Amino acid sequence: MTATQADLISQFRTARRDQSKAVLEGLHAIKHARRFGAAITCCVSDNPAHSLTLSQSLAPDLVPFLDTSLTAIPTATFDQLAPKPHATRLIALADRPAPPDLTSLLQSAQGPVILLDQPQHLGNTGAVIRAAAGLNAAAVITLGTIDPWHPSILRAAAGLHYALPVTSAPAFSSLPQTQTLIALDPTGTPLPATTLPANPIIAFGSERQGLSPDLLNAATHTIAIPMANGVSSLNLATSVAITLHH
Repeated sequence: MTATQADLISQFRTARRDQSKAVLEGLHAIKHARRFGAAITCCVSDNPAHSLTLSQSLAPDLVPFLDTSLTAIPTATFDQLAPKPHATRLIALADRPAPPDLTSLLQSAQGPVILLDQPQHLGNTGAVIRAAAGLNAAAVITLGTIDPWHPSILRAAAGLHYALPVTSAPAFSSLPQTQTLIALDPTGTPLPATTLPANPIIAFGSERQGLSPDLLNAATHTIAIPMANGVSSLNLATSVAITLHH
């Protein structure tokens, strides 16, 4: 292995822990990041011809970028840039946008803000961001210690973090109380039998624990998704998508 290849491996491994960087794994993550203005600083593949063919078929708008910016590297190096190398044989680094000011973000929101209370599953969190971007949410905010820009979340979100603000807060008490709070809970009024206010915060609990008592008590509306008898829950991203659709 050359010194350059070792430096590249170190660069990607450091970026996975760097809260100013984003690791974009796969064609779709890079495509979406580019479409929504990401500053991509490094893009590599061990099979550039394959990557370009895929892009011509699935994302023609990405081809000019790959033609000028894609660097070929050995497979042995590529396979060390992520825990599970992506099947499209593409990976990139980008700068994260600066974290938004939460007060300004909530006051200017033109649409529902998705609030995830202590999410734990990285893939589910990424799928929420993907659904939120596709269904015109104004932002996604996570509460707790999870980094919503974790590489595994970015991978599951297909790079759509750049399509809307995605940020975190340590706890609900640290959020500015600027707008209506809606809680998703099995005891709530079933959708679609209730009219929801414009531009609310909609809070979803973690996969295991549900919403915290503080959030439930603070909510001005509590809603539920009707389900078939015997079914106790839905996947977090599915719940977010159904609610946003309503």
